[in-house]
Amino acid sequence: MDIQLLGPISIRVNGESIVPSAGKPRQILALLAIRAGHVVPVPTLMEEVWGERPPRSAATTLQTYILQLRRRIASAQPDDGERSAKSVLSTSFGGYRLDVPADTSDWSEFGRLAARGTTALDAGDPLAATAAFGRALALWRGPALVDVPKGHVLAAEVLGHEEAHMRVMEQRIEAELRLGRHAALVAELRVLYAKNPLHETLAGYLMVACYRSGSTWRALEVFQQLRKTLIEELGVEPSPRLQRLHQAVLACDPELDLAGDPWRVPMSQAG
Repeated sequence: MDIQLLGPISIRVNGESIVPSAGKPRQILALLAIRAGHVVPVPTLMEEVWGERPPRSAATTLQTYILQLRRRIASAQPDDGERSAKSVLSTSFGGYRLDVPADTSDWSEFGRLAARGTTALDAGDPLAATAAFGRALALWRGPALVDVPKGHVLAAEVLGHEEAHMRVMEQRIEAELRLGRHAALVAELRVLYAKNPLHETLAGYLMVACYRSGSTWRALEVFQQLRKTLIEELGVEPSPRLQRLHQAVLACDPELDLAGDPWRVPMSQAG
């Protein structure tokens, strides 16, 4: 089974799609796939599909949807296959489980590559980190499960995926700044920051990239824009880390060099 969740949903058995076109069975399959290898309790599946007030027929209807999914799995498997559809989508402990290996999905591969990149970055190897983060981000084909209806449960799962995606993007940018690739990052960071005007880390990276590219005034402009937005939207000032970076830019601090850790100056001036 090949499971792709980082974009439009795609789940194939022997190359044949088993994704239903109807919304509710699609939701159930997506939730089972996102938690592949783990039991998803019946109440959780019912909450996803019908919310807090499922109809009286919900349990029976859910069983019907599971049967439909098993039929799709069975039709995609060879007649002499070792596992039945019921063992692939199994019933256990008051719920259902998509019983497939943990490395079946693009989400699990994303997590593996992200962990490899983090380890490399922590070890002071930004080149290896950039490579791992780049491969992880390349797995994304759009917003996670973009073509699947989402109830409360799936919406929370997708939010977690999107936050992990942003975190890996931040780490990749940090690794590239450590490699001195500031000039190439300015345009990308401007777009990202425009989409996330309250995101202090992106603002900080854009300040560093502009400063190291010889545009001190642009770096200062980014800080002033962030400060204005934070005050107007949330009534707060930028974090101490951003304020220390701002002071380093104003002072043209030599520690804010053309490569290395973009947060070196803010951290060294802490306390």
